[in-house]
Amino acid sequence: MSEKLNINQWAEEDRPREKMARLGPQALSDAELLAILVGSGSPKEDAVSLMKRILNDCNNNLNTLGKKTIDDLCRFNGVGPAKAITILAACELGKRRQMESPEERPDLSTATLVYRHMHPVMQDMDTEEFWALYLNQNFRLIKKARIAHGGISEVSVDVRIVMREAVLCNATVLVVCHNHPSGSIRPSQSDISLTQSIKRACEVMRLKLLDHIIVADGQYYSFHEQGKL
Repeated sequence: MSEKLNINQWAEEDRPREKMARLGPQALSDAELLAILVGSGSPKEDAVSLMKRILNDCNNNLNTLGKKTIDDLCRFNGVGPAKAITILAACELGKRRQMESPEERPDLSTATLVYRHMHPVMQDMDTEEFWALYLNQNFRLIKKARIAHGGISEVSVDVRIVMREAVLCNATVLVVCHNHPSGSIRPSQSDISLTQSIKRACEVMRLKLLDHIIVADGQYYSFHEQGKL
């Protein structure tokens, strides 16, 4: 009889953690996902085989697995209280997720909505910061990121970083904004040049640059509203 291989002896593309990192969680079976949680099997079988055996006893139904008790799971060779608790905790999280409503993404389709969203973040800053807001095609926020921060009157922005983050989060629409600690909302020549650089990069990347907004305490400047985009 051949000696059992531990998971870390498997071909890398077959290991659950590496497989998930490469292909995403959807590519893994229930047994592989559970194996990641419990971490190890027993001297006689690897974690995936152990989880397959447990799932088989539950008719391969995760709902049935979630109804097991700690004592039920501990009857399987290779499962102690820690692993049993981990499995049941995962089942409970899955159940709670089903009961949750999807998180509502803020609507940032207008300059006013963007200003209201970013003003609390920027109103008390005494140095300039540059932020990018990454939106889906319905102008709902996917992610916002601080790209750069600088001095009292200027900030240096690498457009490549703005674009990279857009690609990573699958955004289709971009809004950028920065603050003027002085309270003036008049764009500087460097603000205008930066806006044009970002616009050109968006055109190459097939992104829509919706707006560049300058935020001050109580007021804002919108390149879009002023016809500068």
